[in-house]
Amino acid sequence: MIGLKLTLAKARAIVKVLRFRDGFVTAVTRDFRTKQVLMVANQTKQAVLKTLTTGMMHYWSRSRGKLWLKGERSKHYQRVRNVWVDCDGDALVFDVEQVGAACHKGYHSCFYRKLKRGKLVRVLKRKFKPEEIYR
Repeated sequence: MIGLKLTLAKARAIVKVLRFRDGFVTAVTRDFRTKQVLMVANQTKQAVLKTLTTGMMHYWSRSRGKLWLKGERSKHYQRVRNVWVDCDGDALVFDVEQVGAACHKGYHSCFYRKLKRGKLVRVLKRKFKPEEIYR
């Protein structure tokens, strides 16, 4: 499938209109077909530029303190199809083609639990065992 890829000049023009708070924008990633939210993460200017110019989702890991390509270890990549920017310019919604599962715990979405009758209930089935991917 063909994804979204911009030239560096066009990507830089987009980054200029974004409002990075404390160096970050919020990235909401969802399945481009179903619109199911897959994950929410942070992006720096560098992560947004890499995402827009490669067509593959890049994020900033606060815990690891580094830029990362989604799927670099698991091979569960996210190919960008559409990008939405909110009115304040500090949050983006990415519609992606998800390869494999988005969640590092093995689920298609990081939102695999739902509040039902006051309890968290798992509503998605696990697609892989994390210990087999992240050794």
